[in-house]
Amino acid sequence: MGVTPPLIEVGLVVAAQGLKGELRILPCSDFAERFLKPGPRWLQKLDEPPRAVELLQGRCLPRKGLYGIRLKGIETRNQAEALVRCRLLADGATRPAMGAGEFHLLDLEGLEVRLDPSGPALGTVVNLLHGGNDLLEIRLRHGGQSVLVPFVEAIVPQVRLEEGWILLCPPPGLLPVEAQPAPADAIGSAHQPES
Repeated sequence: MGVTPPLIEVGLVVAAQGLKGELRILPCSDFAERFLKPGPRWLQKLDEPPRAVELLQGRCLPRKGLYGIRLKGIETRNQAEALVRCRLLADGATRPAMGAGEFHLLDLEGLEVRLDPSGPALGTVVNLLHGGNDLLEIRLRHGGQSVLVPFVEAIVPQVRLEEGWILLCPPPGLLPVEAQPAPADAIGSAHQPES
């Protein structure tokens, strides 16, 4: 077998589907072709190296937000159940094409996080978590603490991949007190005692 390409996680095996070895996949990729287009994929159990598999076919499971896939050599429910909680990986070098203004979430890792486009970095994006909403894990510069930030346009209104930063507009309470931006009217003013 050849060299393993750089791999990215695209889904999680959550259950067996039916009796003939089909797997239910919870996607963490917006690209349906990762689950529908036949070809090489990889499965990885926790703390084990990935192993190559071949995707034979896939389908969208209506009203569930899941995909059903068939892998070569997985033909029984017992074989499928043994793969529950495995991560489904794809070749990271074969990224689906993006439209104007779109980007791959993995491209966000390593970007600086700023509260002002011309200001200093507040921290760095270190991870992406997939759930109801995608979450950015940001490691703050001061104190090394990490915070989770929903990756939604209202909170992250600008992504400047080519410049290496994203703009963060956090609602009150999202960041720890020491990382909160100072209110505009408090900047540069000092408390004056009453006379």
